[in-house]
Amino acid sequence: MTRTALYPGSFDPVTYGHLDIIARAAQLFDRLVLAVGAHHEKKALLAMDVRLKVLEEAVRPLTERTSCEITLAKFSCLTVEAARRAGACAIVRGLRDGSDFDYEVRMAQMNAALAHDVETIFLAASPSSRMIASSLVKQIARMGGDISQFVPMEAAEAIRAAQAET
Repeated sequence: MTRTALYPGSFDPVTYGHLDIIARAAQLFDRLVLAVGAHHEKKALLAMDVRLKVLEEAVRPLTERTSCEITLAKFSCLTVEAARRAGACAIVRGLRDGSDFDYEVRMAQMNAALAHDVETIFLAASPSSRMIASSLVKQIARMGGDISQFVPMEAAEAIRAAQAET
């Protein structure tokens, strides 16, 4: 039986924190669906097609060295609905700190009420990526700072290109 998990996020941009969670989830599941969604309360820096392309390029080395099948999907529905469409038994979420925990536990409880058959799995961020947040990366980039230690090269280039267009 194939065990499928869904890792949802805006991935705007994908960070080394995301890649840490993806690599670790890939060790736990046979199939991992990276679901790129739109955050309804935020304006994305990178267009959906750019986020998908960057994420695909960033996870390529991992897909080549793991037995986990990693696929990408976009979604605009409820996360539990995206999980069901993907055939996922679990939703993977990364936790950086206590405030993430408080938010994610509430979300997991709401998701469990909506979909009893989909479990939420929390993975604590590795110490090396615990401080990385996409929102902070975007703020550093907007102010001309070097983001190369927080995001893969593909993401840094996409952010530079998006900033050049504005």
